[in-house]
Amino acid sequence: MKMEGRLIIISSPSGGGKGTLIREVRGCLPDLGFSVSHTTRPQRFGEEHGREYYFVPREEFDEMVSGGEFLEYAEVHGNLYGTSLEESRKVAESGKDLIVEIDVQGALQILEKMPDQCVSIFILPPSFEVLEARLTARGTEGQAELRTRLRNAFNEVLQYQRFSYVVVNEDLPTATRQIVSIILAERQCRNRQTEAIQGILNSFGASEHRFIGE
Repeated sequence: MKMEGRLIIISSPSGGGKGTLIREVRGCLPDLGFSVSHTTRPQRFGEEHGREYYFVPREEFDEMVSGGEFLEYAEVHGNLYGTSLEESRKVAESGKDLIVEIDVQGALQILEKMPDQCVSIFILPPSFEVLEARLTARGTEGQAELRTRLRNAFNEVLQYQRFSYVVVNEDLPTATRQIVSIILAERQCRNRQTEAIQGILNSFGASEHRFIGE
């Protein structure tokens, strides 16, 4: 009675908190698969290669693009980001849901390619001021890059209407519960349980003769 896995897309403007939310959600739903993206951006303090991202040189990233190894890729704030095609194939093979952290450009690419296989969740900050404070507080960007990210956030926020769900990340525990609820509810959709339902119906059919004539 295996359920078909889905791609759970978590996207937001830079500083929206998607990475932190994904860690919390995975703690609540340990059966979730997780796709680690590739990027050419510099590794930040506290990050590990293969945990937050696969940090690769631009030349290696370009070779992967030429080899058709990405489901999606995009240049964001001067750096390249991409989702491995091999990682996405794990969805169909394992039956698990696969949660991915993707920038807005990349998320829209995937939604255009495979809309029926995705659950798309957009993370909104409660206000622009909160987003600015979060980006500033993390201290991982210089002033020029910080301004670029904030400027791009205006256009990124407007893409929320392209996603199936919107979660406002004002309070981490609340936002985490909301995302978990979305994933659990999606798992109960009728078209995701075809195999399980058919197995149950078959058991009823096999037992029907016991009641004929009563």
